[in-house]
Amino acid sequence: MKAIRVAKPGGLDKLTLVDIDAPGTPGPGQIKVRLKASSLNFHDFGVVSGNMPTEDGRIPMSDGAGVVEAVGDGVTAFATGDHVVSVFFPQWQDGPPPVADFSGTPGDGIDGYAREAVLAAASAFTKAPDGWSHEEAATITTAGLTAWRALVVDGGLKAGDDVLVLGTGGVSIYALQIARAMGARVFATSSSDEKLARLTEMGAAGVVNYKTDENWGATIAEMTGGRGVDHVVEVGGPATLSNSIDACRIGGHMALIGVLTGRSGEVATAKMMAKHQKLQGLIVGSHAHQRDFVRALETTGIKPVIDRSFPLDRIADAFQHEADGAHFGKITLSI
Repeated sequence: MKAIRVAKPGGLDKLTLVDIDAPGTPGPGQIKVRLKASSLNFHDFGVVSGNMPTEDGRIPMSDGAGVVEAVGDGVTAFATGDHVVSVFFPQWQDGPPPVADFSGTPGDGIDGYAREAVLAAASAFTKAPDGWSHEEAATITTAGLTAWRALVVDGGLKAGDDVLVLGTGGVSIYALQIARAMGARVFATSSSDEKLARLTEMGAAGVVNYKTDENWGATIAEMTGGRGVDHVVEVGGPATLSNSIDACRIGGHMALIGVLTGRSGEVATAKMMAKHQKLQGLIVGSHAHQRDFVRALETTGIKPVIDRSFPLDRIADAFQHEADGAHFGKITLSI
């Protein structure tokens, strides 16, 4: 069967389409999945680019969606023909996070889903939302669940809250959709006026171009009548955090998700302390969180925004499209 491997030291020119052995018969507790789609995330780009070094010849991609072809003894959660989607942390089923690294994450610590089929523990998948395409389902694993945990699990989002999302990547667009579906008001930033117009069409109550307004945090706060937003989905990191603190209300919640502007930097601790704010780091979520999220997606009717889909053998082009930063929403792979 076909698969993609990335050779050390990484780089888009190190992604190679190869033939590997197809998986055999599932053992007890296992399922065999014919993979149909994956989706790109910043984490995946870190792996394939070599910025997050992993084993030579690793099969990348943390997101995988497809159809169950066979089930092993003892598996009751799935049946042949079920549409399923992978989980980011297969070892985190429920409860508090037990993991602080990517050693068990597909596409990083173990081989991922840039291949045609996989044999895995049944606990490494959940059912996909009913009626979704495989490309749509593949966006849940990382981006969708991150937004859900940031706002709902950790943030306790409720109707009437104000939410700030930064940019138009997969997490931010999902966060906008979740917040709007749950009756919250959303504010958004981008460096593109065209993208800001699209965010407004999607229901954003206020938008700011952060390239032309260096004090965009204060501008967002003014848009809320000076109170500030209840939640910030902080995907930028060091270079955006100070403005996010300005945008966030006294006692507000900031979900620290991204490192788009760097892995470390100064934090305006005195300003954050004075505003009694909570800054909570997170990486994706558990199997239980994903099951809850799938039910929420089926109930609300949210569908992901897919910018563009590429075939598996054009994975390098897909990552280049991501690196160019022109996308709006998710980029997917069809397998």
